[in-house]
Amino acid sequence: MASPTTLTAALPAGHRDRLMRLGRTVSVEAGTRLFEEGRRADRFWIVRTGTVTLDLRVPGRRAAVIDSLGHGELLGWSWHFPPYRWQLGAEAMSPVRAWEFDAAAVRALCAEDPEFGRAVAGWVGNVVAHRLHAARVRLLDLYAPYGSGDRL
Repeated sequence: MASPTTLTAALPAGHRDRLMRLGRTVSVEAGTRLFEEGRRADRFWIVRTGTVTLDLRVPGRRAAVIDSLGHGELLGWSWHFPPYRWQLGAEAMSPVRAWEFDAAAVRALCAEDPEFGRAVAGWVGNVVAHRLHAARVRLLDLYAPYGSGDRL
């Protein structure tokens, strides 16, 4: 069963088709930083192939990798919520092919079509919940004396 964070599981076919009309195919080399925590979130991606890790700055330490994304998963949710600043960082761990979307264009389509907007908001909300849980588990595993007791 597909994860609720993947495009195919999250959006009905009609909404998926409308969204995909706004996307463009991009390729990213391994080791490329796609975005940095705190910077402007003006786009997002859906991963086609490859792996992207999400990380979180930890004062006095290296950034903690909190999740890994692959085929069909949404990369970036900060574009959906003001003030449109990345809450995490992201790096391509292998060559990545993805669909890239202009955040303003997608937000405009969401405002124009409330049913589409609700579907996208539900999808993005599920992604946020998943990433929050992943961050919690990973940080507890790294820094708590007994770990989280949960494995990613």
